[in-house]
Amino acid sequence: MTVAAAFAGMRSVTPVVFRAGCPDCRGRFELSASALRLAIGATSRTTFYSFTCPECGASVRKPAGERVVELLTGGGVKTLRLHSTV
Repeated sequence: MTVAAAFAGMRSVTPVVFRAGCPDCRGRFELSASALRLAIGATSRTTFYSFTCPECGASVRKPAGERVVELLTGGGVKTLRLHSTV
């Protein structure tokens, strides 16, 4: 089987974008999955996503509930799993 035959019929994929806002400058924008990072901790207090505001350059960190985690992981956001040292 050739590469062309293997990929025949595949359609191009539209890149996933996420809407976000900056609490510092109040900017609203869309970010690609590569612009976001997700950290999953043992509790809701240690589970968050982060990004750098493209408008003012601020580092932004926001809590991520179950639905947000599901959307971000499904959209290809790189994920870091935090382990407790108990």
